[in-house]
Amino acid sequence: MKNFRLSFIVLFLLSSVVTFAQVDTRKALQYYRFAGKQGVNVFETSKSDTVQYEGFYVRVGGDFAIQFQGLSHENSIVGDPLVDLGSNFNLPTANLNIDAQLADGMRMHLRTYLSSRHHTEAYVKGGYLQFDKLDFIKEGFLSEFMKIATIRVGMDQINYGDAQFRRSDNAMAIYNPFVSNYIMDAFTTEPFLEVTLLPSDWILVAGITNGRLNQSPVKGDDGFVFFSKVGYDKQVNDDLRLRLTGSLYSSSDKSTRDYIYGGDRAGGRYYSTLATVANGGSDFDPRFNPRFGYQTAVQINPFVKFKGLEFFGVFEFVNNGNDAVGGGFTQLGFEGLYRFGAAEQWYLGGRYNSVSGEVSDAAATSDISRLNLGGGWFMTNNVLMKLEYVNQEYSGDGFANTRFQDGKFNGIVLEAVIGF
Repeated sequence: MKNFRLSFIVLFLLSSVVTFAQVDTRKALQYYRFAGKQGVNVFETSKSDTVQYEGFYVRVGGDFAIQFQGLSHENSIVGDPLVDLGSNFNLPTANLNIDAQLADGMRMHLRTYLSSRHHTEAYVKGGYLQFDKLDFIKEGFLSEFMKIATIRVGMDQINYGDAQFRRSDNAMAIYNPFVSNYIMDAFTTEPFLEVTLLPSDWILVAGITNGRLNQSPVKGDDGFVFFSKVGYDKQVNDDLRLRLTGSLYSSSDKSTRDYIYGGDRAGGRYYSTLATVANGGSDFDPRFNPRFGYQTAVQINPFVKFKGLEFFGVFEFVNNGNDAVGGGFTQLGFEGLYRFGAAEQWYLGGRYNSVSGEVSDAAATSDISRLNLGGGWFMTNNVLMKLEYVNQEYSGDGFANTRFQDGKFNGIVLEAVIGF
């Protein structure tokens, strides 16, 4: 009943906003990544000024995702057996997205998770204000600079790495060719200021955050984070696109908890894998978080698209900022797809992902590997069906005497996605 009342209130408020703002979903937002198939393989928003400003308006969108999961799992721990996994549906997830064109070159984005694995109740994921023109200060203010610059400020995900542009954000799974995100999922929502420069085919990004997922004026965590990206993205001809970026994330030693690999509060896919009868599991399984208090991370991402063939890679290295303790992890990801059909509405492909390292210099090595094989069908621009086989394995003495000792799960997952 509580969730029903909350849903009713959200829908009432939404209908009030829609009525007041005279929403026209046929309009296009400026400097915007489209929901649906149009947004696939879009990274930073373009600086092409192709949409004429026609006054204030609001665009309301949504995302929906549900999986049918048929997985089995095993480990070598005695005394605390794993739960008995069957084949059935996971809890559906849903997002509410509100985008508002506030002025010429000024746009707001707000996303609310209506339902997620970790929080079944509705809550705001985050939002930001994006400036592609500064005409609200003065007509033509810094106009030459703003032809290549985008400024974002808010409390939302930061532009570290390129894997975030292909990940599932709770129910917003239409950009992700597979069901799950990478094992070390670099994603967090923090108060941030970010400046992106796109001179010609180059990409330059710099930003700062306070390093906190949950905000409070009480002293105790006075850290900060600096992040940056340098890259090159070239549409060589109609058939070939080349992109290569390198990203840096560095948190200060005044931080006590760092969220770059644990900032997604929605939870992970592949529900209840390696959960035990006595102690259960985690809503965030099967992701891996090194849990360093502060750290330095580097992510390198090549992307190549030649006609229907597509390759995306992840080479990521993270080190514990506490040199006295040490420790670090390496993540590798290789993703190959072939998109086909008159509008490339079908695709087949595979992804290999591995994580290896130690939580400290004195700790044993932990290794995780995952293989995904599958495909998808864009039934329309806004409806996607995915089917995949997944196999994930844990090894190394770093997992000894835990539920992950010699752990393994595999099977088939079907996911239906709507995004608009």
